[in-house]
Formats: sequence, structure tokens, C-alpha cells
Amino acid sequence: MLNAPQAVRDYLRLWLGGIEHECFVVLFLDAQHRIKDTETLFRGTLTQTSVYPREVVKAALQRNAAAVIFAHNHPSGNVTPSHADQVLTQTLKQALALIEVRVLDHFIVAGNHTQSFAEHGLL
Repeated sequence: MLNAPQAVRDYLRLWLGGIEHECFVVLFLDAQHRIKDTETLFRGTLTQTSVYPREVVKAALQRNAAAVIFAHNHPSGNVTPSHADQVLTQTLKQALALIEVRVLDHFIVAGNHTQSFAEHGLL
């Protein structure tokens, strides 16, 4: 069970830390914020991946998720969110709000380092 922010960070570092291409992962949570499922929804190249809000919404509905946590990796080693990362997060947050799914956080993973959008006021 991932019941603390550090546990989520550790889980995501294990899932994404060593991958050499960008991946976008979604943790699907129930109403008590327990993980129902985790899936890599999109796989990209060394420097980018395309994320489609429609597919994220569809996946959340299929799992009857009450909330989600997003994560993607930066193989470059830089955990700083790009402007595109921030815009995507807001777009996904708005799309999921329409179906009453809360976005709790978005993490960037770069090797052994992580950065939380929520902790930096970007959510």
C-alpha cells in the first residue's frame, strides 16, 4: 500500500527511473486513494511522448477511478517540468474534472530524483 508521499516516490522511481525513453504512467485510485491499477499509457522517444486526454479519461472510466496520480520520466536527468508538462497537466485535470476524477499529483522522475507538481504549487 502506498500510504505516504515517499512510498509513492519510491514506487515511481522503481517503475520509471531506469527507462531510456519517455513514458507516461497513471496510477488509478479508489475513493480512499488506494491504488486500483497502474499503467504506462503512452511511450515516447528519448525527449518526448504524446499524451492524449481522451485516452486518459477512457482509462479512468474503465477502472472506475475516483482519483489519479500522473508520472512521467525525463531520461535527460532533469526533473524540472517544462511548460508543455504544465499545460498538459492542466488539460488533463480539466478533462478529468468533467467526470469527477481528481488529479492528486503529477511526478517527474529522472533517475533517482523526483519532483511533485503538487508540492511545487503547479497543480
